[in-house]
Amino acid sequence: MPQLYSLTATEMRAALGAGETSARALVASALARIDAVNPRLNAIVQRCDEEALAQADAQDRAFAAGQALGPMAGVPVTIKVITDQAGFATTNGLRLQKGLMATQDSPVVANLRRAGAIIIGRSNTPAFSLRWFTRNSLHGATINPRNPDLTPGGSSGGAAAAVASGMGPIGHGTDIAGSVRYPAYACGVHGLRPSLGRVPAFNATGADRLIGAQLMAVSGPIARSIADLRLALTAMAVPDSRDPWSMPMPLIGPAASRRLALCIAPEGMVVDPAIRAALRQAADKAEAAGWQVEEVQPPPLREAVAVQLRLWLAEMRRTGGAAIYAEGDPDAIFVYENLCRHAPEPDLNGFMDLFATRSRLVRQWRAFFADYPVLLCPVSGELPFADHRDVASQSDFDAVIEAQTLQIGLPLMGLPGLTVTTGAVGETPVGVQLVADLFREDLLLDLGDLLGAAIPVVG
Repeated sequence: MPQLYSLTATEMRAALGAGETSARALVASALARIDAVNPRLNAIVQRCDEEALAQADAQDRAFAAGQALGPMAGVPVTIKVITDQAGFATTNGLRLQKGLMATQDSPVVANLRRAGAIIIGRSNTPAFSLRWFTRNSLHGATINPRNPDLTPGGSSGGAAAAVASGMGPIGHGTDIAGSVRYPAYACGVHGLRPSLGRVPAFNATGADRLIGAQLMAVSGPIARSIADLRLALTAMAVPDSRDPWSMPMPLIGPAASRRLALCIAPEGMVVDPAIRAALRQAADKAEAAGWQVEEVQPPPLREAVAVQLRLWLAEMRRTGGAAIYAEGDPDAIFVYENLCRHAPEPDLNGFMDLFATRSRLVRQWRAFFADYPVLLCPVSGELPFADHRDVASQSDFDAVIEAQTLQIGLPLMGLPGLTVTTGAVGETPVGVQLVADLFREDLLLDLGDLLGAAIPVVG
């Protein structure tokens, strides 16, 4: 039998239900894996060993007594340090918040626990969760387990590195501009950004977020199999009244036509030949399975990027700019100042105009999905970046922003997106992105099952 840590979450739960293993054995194997590889990778920065083993023992006693266990019973998971977990600091990678202790679980943490998932550690993020790279002055840098010269992605880089290397089969991440989808891509695993309102969010340790972040930021799972993403989404998506955007929507929507829009280079983006080839191969697979593939241009993306950045930075200037300088993290300062260069500060009328533009863009995108239920497109215009490229120079920063058009623009409309890793070029992962209308994660996962195989643990 393979090492327990190398199983997918779905396989772990099946083995537990069949009496082939125990929750303690599953957790102990994951903790031993952390001991073995985390000193090199620094993906997990807060450990939960004692609590995790106690929960595992409680599940084993309940199972022995004939009690039913939850759908994720015995499955070790990680939680990103941006999210409240009772008894742990919600650091967001900041020295300023190293003592910000949570006294209650956020909704997504509570939902995972309710499903039986066992939290074994908390994963790293860049300072302020501000980059597609993962390094901060409190916890240090996370290393990509597939290739240390590449970024592990960000801001959920710790989660993706942990999943890829076997430190838990499912990692919790958050995504306001690609922070689930891009780390999954960079570390060669799969990642799902759910729709706005699908997975409830709330941090009691912080003030309520302003409207832009409310509309764009979501929590979602990172995993080595599409089946595990489906399992985790089902657990995460239980509505919670603490989140005013939380919606009790069905996880399976009505039947949809099998029309797939293929977009190789949205709005003239420069797209690496290896990514173009991966998109063509994915389209061929879909067509062979009965999908009608049409190569089209999607609704505006660059305009969505401009609105997203202006909205995001307007709020950050008001609430976070001073904190960035107080924290003194050089990466965060460089990124913040360059983002400000890309996003002029609007006046009140300009701020209100952003929402009128957003409304039009949402309408255009939803009309597009009425014709084409799924869009197949790049995750990024480039293969995973060299680590810390964004802070190498102003021109490098600008190139990163351009390549990440699809990471930045799509969250403005609250849309779900799925990164599917499809292969590698040497030690560099390559994959594709699937996008659908609001609350149609089921379409993404169904097509993801076709395009993305279960991925072995690296290392």
